[in-house]
Amino acid sequence: MTSVVDMTIDMTSEAIARLVADFDRDGYVIVRGLFTEHETTELEEALTELQRRVGSGELDRSWAGDDLGADFDDEDGDRLPYVHYVVGVTNLSPVAAAAVDHPVLRGLVGRILGDGFWLYDVDDHGVVYQDARPGPAMTYTRIGWHCDHQSRPTSGIWPGVALTFHLDPTSPANGFLRVLPGSHKGDWDAVPGGFGRISGEVAVYCDRGDVLLHHSDLWHAAARATEDPPGGVRRHMRGSYMGGRPLAPGERLEPFNKNAMR
Repeated sequence: MTSVVDMTIDMTSEAIARLVADFDRDGYVIVRGLFTEHETTELEEALTELQRRVGSGELDRSWAGDDLGADFDDEDGDRLPYVHYVVGVTNLSPVAAAAVDHPVLRGLVGRILGDGFWLYDVDDHGVVYQDARPGPAMTYTRIGWHCDHQSRPTSGIWPGVALTFHLDPTSPANGFLRVLPGSHKGDWDAVPGGFGRISGEVAVYCDRGDVLLHHSDLWHAAARATEDPPGGVRRHMRGSYMGGRPLAPGERLEPFNKNAMR
């Protein structure tokens, strides 16, 4: 069962301790009610404006990373530039930076990783805004089984906690996260490739405004949306706090290992 703590109902120390214990057991938890609808809308508007500016060329296209996608039709039928990702959003938006730096989230991460954790926002990737939607020219519609640790397996920055801020509720219509609870305690290098079913996996559905925390060794995948836009759109902001060694100023890590199937 997915562990959810609703901060609008329970922010006691007991609730926080239960959430940390559930994270240790399962490798993931959902924090609900931490942001109001107004705050979620403010974050959504800031991120979609960055997406528009990168797509139109007002911001350098390097902010799209290597996932610049095809054009798409907006709700009015106009042809607009489209990017799947905007990278480094905490460097571009004070609203995004404040959300990632929320004291409740930092407190939770500190309980999980211990003292000295740091935000992975030190290169051209960092915290990203992601717009996943189906379409023949889209480079991101699903992702196969993987764990985050595999992205840079020889680096000393691990372990980490990934935070995903959901702007859209997830469902079979727009795709959802698949996880294997407790897999963060096993062999992260044994994750099977592809999209096949794993015994014990569960579907994780999030509401708008939820923040999902997951361990860097957790086995997870993302299911493809079953509807076309607008019902098939899944948008979120994602970044990671790290508990391993901090990077030296200007240090570059090993190249990102994009091993998960798409």
